[in-house]
Amino acid sequence: MNLPNKLTIFRVILIVPFVVVLLGGDAGWFGSNLLIPELVALAVFIIASLTDMIDGKIARKYNLITNFGKFMDPLADKLLVSAALIALVAMERIPAWVVIIIISREFIISGFRLVAADNRVVIAASYWGKFKTTFQMVMVCMMIVDLSGFWPWFGIATDVVMWIALVLTVVSLVDYLIKNKAVMKGQM
Repeated sequence: MNLPNKLTIFRVILIVPFVVVLLGGDAGWFGSNLLIPELVALAVFIIASLTDMIDGKIARKYNLITNFGKFMDPLADKLLVSAALIALVAMERIPAWVVIIIISREFIISGFRLVAADNRVVIAASYWGKFKTTFQMVMVCMMIVDLSGFWPWFGIATDVVMWIALVLTVVSLVDYLIKNKAVMKGQM
């Protein structure tokens, strides 16, 4: 159990307090302290997101790449983002259909990667996927701390980021399917 794998497990563990604080703040569990639960949830989400970047850099730099890490790291990312998106649906900050598209894309790509891995093919992340992830993370952060009540333009900016994230989600999926169509045809 090396440091990158410990950081991955830590990221999964952080999902629980993140969701509890985020949904508990929306439900008024923590009193009427304006934005305090959202700011705490945002801090936890950012810390969890940063562990993804840090564990990957450490694993590559010190040659600590393990099968556990290859499996758990992307799964931890998907769990974190999915938990955040589902919580945001419960808070009525994002439409459910947007979340369905985003999570469906993740299931499709995960299935593709499983088929490829079964055939000893490694499919690297594309730039479209990295842009998608960046915009999704920014979108989630903006939706966690909804400042549109203070600044109406913030709501518009959040909607713009959501639409960009959604378009990048679809574009990255199409790009992925086109580049890796041999995986599904069994021509690897």
